[in-house]
Amino acid sequence: MRMQENFTGCRVLAYCLMSNHFHILLEVPPMPEDELADDVFFGRLRAIYSEAFVAEVAREMREAREAGREDLVAEIRGRYTYRMNDLSEFMKTLLQRFTRWFNRTHERRGTLWEERFKSVIVESGFAARTIAAYIDLNPVRAGMVTDPAAYRWSSYGEAVGGGSKGWGKKAREGLVRACLSDRGAGFEPGKWSEVSRIHRRLMGIALGRRRGLAEVDKQVSRSGLNAAESLAENDNGTVLSDLGMPAMLRCRVRYFTDGAVIGSRDFVNEAFAGARERFPARRRDGARRMRGTGAAAAGVLWSMRDLRTDIG
Repeated sequence: MRMQENFTGCRVLAYCLMSNHFHILLEVPPMPEDELADDVFFGRLRAIYSEAFVAEVAREMREAREAGREDLVAEIRGRYTYRMNDLSEFMKTLLQRFTRWFNRTHERRGTLWEERFKSVIVESGFAARTIAAYIDLNPVRAGMVTDPAAYRWSSYGEAVGGGSKGWGKKAREGLVRACLSDRGAGFEPGKWSEVSRIHRRLMGIALGRRRGLAEVDKQVSRSGLNAAESLAENDNGTVLSDLGMPAMLRCRVRYFTDGAVIGSRDFVNEAFAGARERFPARRRDGARRMRGTGAAAAGVLWSMRDLRTDIG
């Protein structure tokens, strides 16, 4: 995942690896209008190719330039850049490389994944913060841990346990971007102390209110982290004041996997207008109110699809 992140230029904001599936909140920036500088281009290649391979590509480009063949230089670059800044290519290569590793490790052959990945467009701001919290709460909902910080294979667990360097820094940068991008924040690990409170608040509300997890609230208080009960009263715009929010976060909300587009009403309608030809002529707009387990967010978050089934 990190290798693909470094190669493609896409950024992982939040993730969670489970026993038979995984979730990623991914930011896919557009390809720069100006071509990548050589040092940046070769740096990306080094993320997934050997030094010898990169040296060979550099040699090809150098000889093409010496021959005055800029068209050939562009062709050489194009062999690799078409896979950069692209969601489908990111996922395709990630799944293929994992399959090869898994098959080799377990002495098996053939396909591994049951079906094609599902993708949802997420608006920055409240929607991105909510999705990030939903992703990091996966192991808690599955009963694997009682506190998301204790789960190593997630963005929150890595940010807390990995420290301020290496992948821990990457995880912190991603969650900062997920939580504060609507406030102009980039990938700034220095803002982790603020974001850790915001992110913990969203997860903590669900942890503190969840039936049967009274011990979790005690553990949160003992650790010095923000207790969900007190945070619920401190509304800073990062949580819903409606107490239905915990139930929504606890459940595997169907909209988060099948909703196609998640965000404010204007955001969903804008996406709908951009893909108008894909919908029946009788449909007037794109935004649909959340129902079922997503009802707690009605009026705040909207979905492209009108899904009514209450799935936990």
